[in-house]
Amino acid sequence: MDWKELNDRILPPDAAVVKAAGLRFDSVAKPLNGLGELEEICKKIAGLTGNENFSVKKRAVVVFCADNGVTAEGIAQTDASVTVTMAKYIAMGRSCVCRMAHTAGADVLPVDVGMFRRTEQVRDMHIADGTGNIAEGPAMTEKQATEAIETGILLTGELKEKGYELLACGEMGIGNTTTCAAMASVFLNLPVEQTVGPGAGLTEEGLEKKRRIVCKAIRTNNPDPNDPLAVLAGLGGFDIAAMAGLFIGGALYRIPVIIDGVISSVAALTAAMLCPDSVCAMIPSHCSAEPAAHAIMERLGLHPILNGGFKLGEGTGAVCMMPLLDLALSVYDSALRFSDSGIPQYEREKR
Repeated sequence: MDWKELNDRILPPDAAVVKAAGLRFDSVAKPLNGLGELEEICKKIAGLTGNENFSVKKRAVVVFCADNGVTAEGIAQTDASVTVTMAKYIAMGRSCVCRMAHTAGADVLPVDVGMFRRTEQVRDMHIADGTGNIAEGPAMTEKQATEAIETGILLTGELKEKGYELLACGEMGIGNTTTCAAMASVFLNLPVEQTVGPGAGLTEEGLEKKRRIVCKAIRTNNPDPNDPLAVLAGLGGFDIAAMAGLFIGGALYRIPVIIDGVISSVAALTAAMLCPDSVCAMIPSHCSAEPAAHAIMERLGLHPILNGGFKLGEGTGAVCMMPLLDLALSVYDSALRFSDSGIPQYEREKR
């Protein structure tokens, strides 16, 4: 894959539309920037889509399901069998993200990109039966990593053709906070104490073991931090790779993709390092409770709206962003304008 050529295919945001969207918000009878970051996100989506009158009504949460060989090290409270079990419940509409997505008016699309066990209930885009144990060697080959990224890009194009206007990025895979923390340590040049968290709820003893395993994985694979594909192949997972592809696909196909927690955040960072212009499609939602989350968002230059200590995963935090977008757009589309109110319009300071 020629990443530069792919990045060159990403069109810049439409500056004229961004300006028009800003003027439209300013025309509403409210203080300037009254909705703060929500206004900036709406302007970003307008510029991405090239449409001042954009819509995000048809929406989906894509949940990439994959297993991680590092679970053999006992770094999680549960074993890898839970991945396929939860994937089935997501397909049945019974998991947390499904109930929240139903409330938010979003479809949920579980996708198998690398589970140990397969099931007919989940969309089959399977690349391999899980990754290798990163404590003993690479997670995958660079060819497999590229294939997983391409899978995410392909899926974005399919969803665009089906009329989806907004995507959220979710995952399901026991052990993926470990792979995520390892990648974050390398990308951000941070010690494991600042990237490894308790995940689904480890004891202090379990957390210390997880830190040791992440250190061992980094020593074993020793990827070049300036080579994002090597970091992904050495330390990552098929879920992270496919999510990176979804973000790149969002930029290529002009459809906004909401980042969920720390795992999708490290996927977004991977996408941004491979194709820097893909950040134009990334919509932040919340700052995960995992320790690396804030640093990743800072590196991406994004500002999460929510900070509720979320650590559920599946895409649930990203879904929380959807009603906030609806609320902001209700103001953007139909709130009282200064021109109709008899109130003088607030003026921006001229520079």
